[in-house]
Amino acid sequence: MKKLFLLPLLLVAFISCSQAQQTEFSPEVLADVMTSVDGEELTFKNILDKYKGKTVVIDVWASWCPDCIKGMPKVQALQQQFPKAVFVFLSYDKTDESWKKGIEKYRVVGEHYHIGPNMKKGAFSEGIKLDWIPRYMVVDKTGKIALFKAIEADDAKLIETLKKLK
Repeated sequence: MKKLFLLPLLLVAFISCSQAQQTEFSPEVLADVMTSVDGEELTFKNILDKYKGKTVVIDVWASWCPDCIKGMPKVQALQQQFPKAVFVFLSYDKTDESWKKGIEKYRVVGEHYHIGPNMKKGAFSEGIKLDWIPRYMVVDKTGKIALFKAIEADDAKLIETLKKLK
């Protein structure tokens, strides 16, 4: 009888642990190389290190993505609500040219990096389990992931996380 009672508890514990929030980026994600607007190649770790000591909101987007474009006014509202946070935009545009045009066209204000053209392959997308863009993440002042996944810039979890990290 005890065994029957333990089975559901173990199942709940397993499900809870498997859905636990990821708090660190894998070495593969940190080693992935991205390009800055001025053409400098940096690892994702280098990018995060630039903003250590600050709360960082990561917005994974592309200028060809209708949901990303629709969400930009929400991102701008978030930027006004949390002006001390650094907003890092990581793009999956097909080319550097389309990426830079998109930044200008949609008036995307923040720090910009181009991941590359393929959001379904690569260490970054695989490491963050990317299945949709836009995708928002929050990194705290120590470099730990405070929020692993949100797909709306007005997501209550995203706003709550930023309020806690003020």
